[in-house]
Amino acid sequence: MPGSSAVEAPPMKNKEYRRHLKSLHAELVSLQEWVKTSGTKICIVFEGRDTAGKGGVIKAITERVSPRVFRVVALPAPTEREKSQMYIQRYLTHLPADGEVVIFDRSWYNRAGVERVMGFCTEEEAQHFLQLVPAVERAMVDSGVLLLKYWLEVSQEQQTLRLQSRIDDPRKIWKLSDLDLKSYHRWYDYSRARDEMLHLTDTGWAPWYVAINDDKKRGRLNIISHLLSQIPYEPLEHPEITLPKRQGPHGYQEPRQPLHWIPIHY
Repeated sequence: MPGSSAVEAPPMKNKEYRRHLKSLHAELVSLQEWVKTSGTKICIVFEGRDTAGKGGVIKAITERVSPRVFRVVALPAPTEREKSQMYIQRYLTHLPADGEVVIFDRSWYNRAGVERVMGFCTEEEAQHFLQLVPAVERAMVDSGVLLLKYWLEVSQEQQTLRLQSRIDDPRKIWKLSDLDLKSYHRWYDYSRARDEMLHLTDTGWAPWYVAINDDKKRGRLNIISHLLSQIPYEPLEHPEITLPKRQGPHGYQEPRQPLHWIPIHY
Protein backbone atom coordinates (compact mmCIF):
# COMPACT_ATOMS: atom_id res chain seq x y z
CA MET A 1 0.00 0.00 0.00
CA PRO A 2 1.51 3.37 -0.94
CA GLY A 3 2.82 5.34 2.00
CA SER A 4 3.06 2.35 4.34
CA SER A 5 6.05 2.15 6.66
CA ALA A 6 6.18 -1.62 7.07
CA VAL A 7 9.57 -2.90 8.19
CA GLU A 8 10.75 -6.38 7.25
CA ALA A 9 11.29 -8.48 10.37
CA PRO A 10 11.73 -12.20 10.95
CA PRO A 11 8.63 -14.16 11.96
CA MET A 12 7.96 -13.84 15.68
CA LYS A 13 8.30 -17.00 17.75
CA ASN A 14 5.12 -18.11 19.48
CA LYS A 15 6.71 -17.95 22.96
CA GLU A 16 7.72 -14.33 22.45
CA TYR A 17 4.30 -13.51 21.02
CA ARG A 18 2.46 -15.04 23.99
CA ARG A 19 4.73 -13.15 26.42
CA HIS A 20 3.96 -9.79 24.81
CA LEU A 21 0.28 -10.65 24.46
CA LYS A 22 0.02 -11.57 28.14
CA SER A 23 1.26 -8.10 29.09
CA LEU A 24 -1.19 -6.43 26.69
CA HIS A 25 -4.03 -8.59 28.01
CA ALA A 26 -3.32 -7.27 31.50
CA GLU A 27 -3.61 -3.73 30.14
CA LEU A 28 -6.87 -4.60 28.39
CA VAL A 29 -8.24 -5.81 31.73
CA SER A 30 -7.20 -2.48 33.26
CA LEU A 31 -8.96 -0.74 30.41
CA GLN A 32 -12.06 -2.85 31.00
CA GLU A 33 -12.26 -1.95 34.68
CA TRP A 34 -11.69 1.73 33.90
CA VAL A 35 -14.43 1.67 31.25
CA LYS A 36 -16.84 0.10 33.75
CA THR A 37 -16.15 2.61 36.50
CA SER A 38 -15.87 5.70 34.28
CA GLY A 39 -18.86 4.89 32.06
CA THR A 40 -16.79 5.51 28.94
CA LYS A 41 -18.30 4.47 25.59
CA ILE A 42 -15.82 3.03 23.07
CA CYS A 43 -16.56 1.93 19.51
CA ILE A 44 -13.85 0.15 17.50
CA VAL A 45 -14.28 -0.51 13.78
CA PHE A 46 -12.21 -3.13 11.96
CA GLU A 47 -12.19 -3.10 8.19
CA GLY A 48 -9.83 -4.53 5.60
CA ARG A 49 -9.41 -6.89 2.71
CA ASP A 50 -10.58 -10.48 2.90
CA THR A 51 -8.03 -12.56 4.86
CA ALA A 52 -6.50 -9.40 6.37
CA GLY A 53 -6.84 -10.95 9.83
CA LYS A 54 -9.68 -8.94 11.39
CA GLY A 55 -11.07 -11.97 13.22
CA GLY A 56 -7.70 -12.89 14.70
CA VAL A 57 -7.10 -9.37 15.96
CA ILE A 58 -10.56 -9.23 17.54
CA LYS A 59 -10.05 -12.63 19.18
CA ALA A 60 -6.69 -11.49 20.58
CA ILE A 61 -8.35 -8.37 22.05
CA THR A 62 -11.32 -10.16 23.60
CA GLU A 63 -10.01 -13.53 24.77
CA ARG A 64 -9.19 -12.34 28.32
CA VAL A 65 -11.89 -9.73 28.94
CA SER A 66 -15.59 -9.91 29.76
CA PRO A 67 -18.08 -10.22 26.89
CA ARG A 68 -20.42 -8.12 29.03
CA VAL A 69 -18.08 -5.17 28.55
CA PHE A 70 -16.42 -6.01 25.22
CA ARG A 71 -19.18 -6.80 22.70
CA VAL A 72 -18.35 -7.99 19.20
CA VAL A 73 -20.81 -7.09 16.45
CA ALA A 74 -20.64 -8.99 13.15
CA LEU A 75 -23.92 -8.41 11.37
CA PRO A 76 -25.25 -10.82 8.72
CA ALA A 77 -26.64 -9.70 5.38
CA PRO A 78 -29.53 -7.25 5.87
CA THR A 79 -33.10 -8.52 5.93
CA GLU A 80 -35.68 -7.19 3.50
CA ARG A 81 -36.98 -4.89 6.24
CA GLU A 82 -33.49 -3.59 6.99
CA LYS A 83 -32.90 -2.95 3.29
CA SER A 84 -35.81 -0.51 3.38
CA GLN A 85 -34.38 1.44 6.33
CA MET A 86 -31.87 4.26 6.35
CA TYR A 87 -28.62 2.45 5.50
CA ILE A 88 -26.77 3.04 8.77
CA GLN A 89 -29.85 2.46 10.95
CA ARG A 90 -29.19 -1.18 11.81
CA TYR A 91 -25.67 -0.32 12.99
CA LEU A 92 -26.75 2.51 15.28
CA THR A 93 -28.65 0.16 17.58
CA HIS A 94 -25.37 -1.61 18.39
CA LEU A 95 -23.40 1.48 19.43
CA PRO A 96 -22.06 1.34 23.00
CA ALA A 97 -23.88 2.49 26.11
CA ASP A 98 -22.04 3.72 29.19
CA GLY A 99 -19.33 1.30 30.29
CA GLU A 100 -19.19 -0.67 27.04
CA VAL A 101 -16.63 -1.38 24.34
CA VAL A 102 -18.25 -2.39 21.04
CA ILE A 103 -16.09 -3.92 18.32
CA PHE A 104 -17.45 -4.04 14.78
CA ASP A 105 -16.11 -6.90 12.66
CA ARG A 106 -16.95 -5.01 9.49
CA SER A 107 -19.29 -2.10 9.87
CA TRP A 108 -21.26 0.54 8.02
CA TYR A 109 -18.20 0.78 5.75
CA ASN A 110 -19.46 -2.32 3.94
CA ARG A 111 -21.18 0.19 1.67
CA ALA A 112 -17.88 1.78 0.68
CA GLY A 113 -16.18 -1.58 0.15
CA VAL A 114 -17.76 -4.90 -0.64
CA GLU A 115 -21.21 -3.51 -1.51
CA ARG A 116 -19.76 -0.96 -3.90
CA VAL A 117 -17.24 -3.28 -5.56
CA MET A 118 -19.54 -6.27 -5.88
CA GLY A 119 -22.52 -4.26 -7.09
CA PHE A 120 -24.75 -4.74 -4.02
CA CYS A 121 -25.44 -1.01 -4.07
CA THR A 122 -25.44 1.59 -6.81
CA GLU A 123 -22.56 3.97 -7.37
CA GLU A 124 -24.90 6.82 -6.40
CA GLU A 125 -25.67 5.09 -3.08
CA ALA A 126 -21.97 4.57 -2.40
CA GLN A 127 -21.14 8.20 -3.13
CA HIS A 128 -24.05 9.38 -0.98
CA PHE A 129 -22.72 7.26 1.90
CA LEU A 130 -19.18 8.59 1.53
CA GLN A 131 -20.41 12.18 1.64
CA LEU A 132 -22.66 11.71 4.68
CA VAL A 133 -20.73 9.33 6.94
CA PRO A 134 -18.26 11.92 8.33
CA ALA A 135 -21.20 13.91 9.72
CA VAL A 136 -22.78 10.79 11.21
CA GLU A 137 -19.49 9.89 12.89
CA ARG A 138 -19.17 13.46 14.16
CA ALA A 139 -22.56 13.02 15.80
CA MET A 140 -21.35 9.77 17.42
CA VAL A 141 -18.24 11.46 18.80
CA ASP A 142 -20.20 14.51 19.98
CA SER A 143 -22.52 12.14 21.88
CA GLY A 144 -19.55 10.88 23.90
CA VAL A 145 -18.47 7.82 21.90
CA LEU A 146 -14.73 7.32 21.53
CA LEU A 147 -14.54 6.06 17.93
CA LEU A 148 -11.49 4.19 16.62
CA LYS A 149 -11.28 2.97 13.01
CA TYR A 150 -8.70 0.44 11.79
CA TRP A 151 -8.00 -0.65 8.25
CA LEU A 152 -6.03 -3.91 8.06
CA GLU A 153 -3.94 -4.29 4.94
CA VAL A 154 -2.44 -7.48 3.52
CA SER A 155 -0.23 -8.04 0.49
CA GLN A 156 -1.33 -9.91 -2.60
CA GLU A 157 1.11 -12.70 -1.80
CA GLN A 158 -0.22 -13.17 1.74
CA GLN A 159 -3.82 -13.06 0.60
CA THR A 160 -3.07 -15.84 -1.90
CA LEU A 161 -1.41 -17.96 0.80
CA ARG A 162 -4.27 -17.46 3.24
CA LEU A 163 -7.01 -18.23 0.74
CA GLN A 164 -5.15 -21.32 -0.44
CA SER A 165 -4.85 -22.39 3.19
CA ARG A 166 -8.63 -22.12 3.55
CA ILE A 167 -9.03 -24.34 0.51
CA ASP A 168 -6.54 -26.96 1.72
CA ASP A 169 -7.33 -27.06 5.46
CA PRO A 170 -10.65 -28.71 6.43
CA ARG A 171 -10.65 -26.67 9.64
CA LYS A 172 -10.76 -23.43 7.64
CA ILE A 173 -12.95 -24.32 4.69
CA TRP A 174 -15.97 -22.74 6.38
CA LYS A 175 -14.21 -19.38 6.09
CA LEU A 176 -14.15 -19.58 2.29
CA SER A 177 -17.04 -18.08 0.36
CA ASP A 178 -17.81 -17.34 -3.27
CA LEU A 179 -17.43 -13.67 -2.35
CA ASP A 180 -13.83 -14.32 -1.24
CA LEU A 181 -12.98 -15.72 -4.65
CA LYS A 182 -14.66 -12.84 -6.46
CA SER A 183 -12.93 -10.25 -4.30
CA TYR A 184 -9.59 -11.98 -4.87
CA HIS A 185 -10.11 -11.51 -8.60
CA ARG A 186 -10.97 -7.82 -8.14
CA TRP A 187 -7.94 -6.73 -6.09
CA TYR A 188 -7.52 -3.38 -7.83
CA ASP A 189 -11.22 -2.53 -7.76
CA TYR A 190 -11.01 -2.95 -3.97
CA SER A 191 -7.83 -0.85 -3.92
CA ARG A 192 -9.58 2.02 -5.69
CA ALA A 193 -12.60 1.78 -3.37
CA ARG A 194 -10.31 1.68 -0.31
CA ASP A 195 -8.33 4.70 -1.45
CA GLU A 196 -11.42 6.84 -1.99
CA MET A 197 -12.96 5.70 1.29
CA LEU A 198 -9.85 6.62 3.26
CA HIS A 199 -9.56 9.96 1.45
CA LEU A 200 -13.16 11.02 2.13
CA THR A 201 -13.72 9.60 5.62
CA ASP A 202 -10.36 10.16 7.36
CA THR A 203 -11.35 13.07 9.60
CA GLY A 204 -9.95 14.86 12.61
CA TRP A 205 -12.68 13.42 14.85
CA ALA A 206 -12.59 9.89 13.37
CA PRO A 207 -9.27 9.18 11.63
CA TRP A 208 -8.37 5.89 9.98
CA TYR A 209 -5.44 3.94 11.38
CA VAL A 210 -3.82 1.59 8.87
CA ALA A 211 -2.05 -1.60 9.96
CA ILE A 212 0.03 -3.91 7.76
CA ASN A 213 -0.93 -7.41 8.87
CA ASP A 214 1.17 -9.76 6.74
CA ASP A 215 2.74 -10.99 10.00
CA LYS A 216 -0.31 -11.79 12.09
CA LYS A 217 1.49 -11.99 15.43
CA ARG A 218 3.26 -8.66 15.06
CA GLY A 219 0.13 -7.11 13.60
CA ARG A 220 -2.04 -8.10 16.55
CA LEU A 221 0.48 -6.82 19.07
CA ASN A 222 0.94 -3.52 17.25
CA ILE A 223 -2.80 -2.94 16.88
CA ILE A 224 -3.58 -3.70 20.53
CA SER A 225 -0.69 -1.51 21.67
CA HIS A 226 -1.90 1.36 19.49
CA LEU A 227 -5.51 0.91 20.63
CA LEU A 228 -4.45 1.17 24.27
CA SER A 229 -2.44 4.30 23.51
CA GLN A 230 -5.55 6.04 22.14
CA ILE A 231 -7.62 5.65 25.33
CA PRO A 232 -6.84 7.67 28.49
CA TYR A 233 -7.51 4.81 30.90
CA GLU A 234 -5.88 4.58 34.32
CA PRO A 235 -3.89 1.56 35.56
CA LEU A 236 -5.79 -1.04 37.52
CA GLU A 237 -5.09 -1.17 41.24
CA HIS A 238 -4.71 -4.74 42.49
CA PRO A 239 -6.26 -5.14 45.96
CA GLU A 240 -4.84 -7.59 48.46
CA ILE A 241 -6.97 -10.74 48.23
CA THR A 242 -6.80 -13.77 50.52
CA LEU A 243 -8.87 -16.88 49.96
CA PRO A 244 -11.27 -17.54 52.85
CA LYS A 245 -11.10 -20.78 54.83
CA ARG A 246 -13.22 -23.45 53.20
CA GLN A 247 -16.17 -24.68 55.29
CA GLY A 248 -16.20 -28.15 56.81
CA PRO A 249 -18.37 -30.95 55.36
CA HIS A 250 -20.85 -30.92 58.26
CA GLY A 251 -22.20 -34.36 57.37
CA TYR A 252 -22.11 -34.01 53.59
CA GLN A 253 -21.72 -37.30 51.68
CA GLU A 254 -21.09 -37.90 48.00
CA PRO A 255 -24.34 -38.95 46.24
CA ARG A 256 -24.81 -42.65 45.42
CA GLN A 257 -26.63 -41.85 42.19
CA PRO A 258 -24.71 -43.24 39.18
CA LEU A 259 -23.46 -40.42 36.99
CA HIS A 260 -22.85 -40.37 33.26
CA TRP A 261 -19.12 -39.75 33.18
CA ILE A 262 -17.61 -38.93 29.80
CA PRO A 263 -14.95 -41.31 28.39
CA ILE A 264 -11.35 -40.33 29.14
CA HIS A 265 -9.70 -40.52 25.73
CA TYR A 266 -6.84 -38.13 26.38
